[in-house]
Amino acid sequence: MNLSTLIGFVLGLITVILVLAFSAINSWAYLNLPGLIIVIGGTLAALFISYPMREVLRIPHLLGAIFRSDKLDTQRDIDELSGLAQLWMNEDVHKAEEALKKVSNPFLRTGVQLIINHTPEDQIIELLQWRIARLRAREHAESQMFRTMSSFAPAFGMLGTLIGLVSLMTVLGTGGMDLIGHHLSIALMATFYGLLLSNLICKPIAVKLERRTEQRVVLMNMIMQGVSMMCERRGPALVRETLNSFMVHVEDEIYDGGPAAPPVRRARRQRAPSLKVTGRP
Repeated sequence: MNLSTLIGFVLGLITVILVLAFSAINSWAYLNLPGLIIVIGGTLAALFISYPMREVLRIPHLLGAIFRSDKLDTQRDIDELSGLAQLWMNEDVHKAEEALKKVSNPFLRTGVQLIINHTPEDQIIELLQWRIARLRAREHAESQMFRTMSSFAPAFGMLGTLIGLVSLMTVLGTGGMDLIGHHLSIALMATFYGLLLSNLICKPIAVKLERRTEQRVVLMNMIMQGVSMMCERRGPALVRETLNSFMVHVEDEIYDGGPAAPPVRRARRQRAPSLKVTGRP
């Protein structure tokens, strides 16, 4: 379970409930089924119009992904690459193939298998870069669905408000202030629902998915660098230190002087040769 996601949603829900409980004379006045239906229904309708069915049907899977704690085991991949580099440098192909069967990362397994098959290095790197680009494009499209929903929701909230105001105009002049106030509150609730759906649900989910993608791309670039060094039959110690420096440097850029900063300064004094792989394919 991803605790940050759970804490965020629970905290947001508690905040809204407390605000409604202490600011409203009648908290049930914030329950407006017509406004809720037009915001949620309109947003989903626009989403189905904008995206093909196969992509929309992935939404439940994506919602499950943000609640899962998919921790990337970077150190395990570095250890496996170092071990495979040792076997490949010793030209022990049989043991390398046996060790490759135990590798759980499919991206790493593909790169090393191509090395064992004596594929030229430039072709291996080209294929791995293509896989990184494909993953980034696919997951960008998935997160973009939620960004699209976050732009649709306030628009349909405004539409609900306009519908409510039209209903208000029909009783203006003939109804009492109580009736006018009731219709006005209903009109404004649609905008409330649209803003809440956009800023508390859709946008945070999109950011979470984008962050997840960037972490995976960083790991794949690290593996690609290790595969490139393995092609050149670099020693396992150099492969390990280079990949550790690669990941520490990335963490230093992400956290900007946080806990990862001291190890980065140590790594800079023993920096390995320039990396061939950048942050983007």
